[in-house]
Amino acid sequence: MSISTLRNQNSLDKLLAQVQQDEKPSGGEKKSYVDDRLWKPVVDKGGNGYAVIRFLPAPEGDSEMPWVRVWNHAFQGPTGQWFIENSLTTINQTCPISEMNSQLWNSGVESDKEIARKQKRKLQYYANIYVVEDAANPENNGKVMLYKFGKKIFDKLMEAMQPEFPDDPQINPFDMWEGANFKLKIRKVDGYWNYDKSEFDSKSQLKSTDDELEAIYKKTHSLNDFIAPSNFKTYDELKTRLDAVLSGTVATKTAAAMVDEEEVPFTPSFKNEAPAPMASVDAVEDDAMSYFEKLANE
Repeated sequence: MSISTLRNQNSLDKLLAQVQQDEKPSGGEKKSYVDDRLWKPVVDKGGNGYAVIRFLPAPEGDSEMPWVRVWNHAFQGPTGQWFIENSLTTINQTCPISEMNSQLWNSGVESDKEIARKQKRKLQYYANIYVVEDAANPENNGKVMLYKFGKKIFDKLMEAMQPEFPDDPQINPFDMWEGANFKLKIRKVDGYWNYDKSEFDSKSQLKSTDDELEAIYKKTHSLNDFIAPSNFKTYDELKTRLDAVLSGTVATKTAAAMVDEEEVPFTPSFKNEAPAPMASVDAVEDDAMSYFEKLANE
């Protein structure tokens, strides 16, 4: 894609329409190595951090969305083992952890609900960024990197695209011509990273010439791998790992066996009663990115 084509296609209205379609609830296998494409802000001893980044458009060949969403689970079981895996709900498939959580939640027992809360899925986003200023790691300045962030930062993006008040400027953060740099300001509040002070600067072109912009755009990383079905563990693999974390044993039942067990004789009911709706603990999601950042920094 040429830079001129990108400029013409980089429509905020089109992006917002895609957002609304993407807001329906929907992991990749966790890699065992550090991805050096990922940029992560650094905080000082007081828990404060500052950097300036610029969000970039969707890479050529990817979907029109300049970010991808990945649901995951991270919790410690009674065995002391950790379950840290991406959720199959990311790619609209059945996930054994979400199934278990729904059963726990619908038991009506408060202790079961508390377990479900601890095991519920969390949401992360991935996007390409241009590092404008990283004082903690100046070698990152001028690089195109991937940024993993949570709901708090995503809310900042949405506030820029859909400002609450009419006198606030509307910004497409992913536009290299009429977007804006993002000033990431991190404070430590009650032991967690807080992003409330973060804000967008005024609108500006990222670089003065289209040649410079094209060079940056060509360095963007594909986001498709994060949501490629081939990079996700199967239902049975996740179920086996879940059983090991919860009880220290390996399940002998596969998904196919579980389906067979459910094939019991059907007795029709002639009552005109609709079944009570099943609540899902995953329907009550909140951002827990700062929790994992706290774990990583302890």
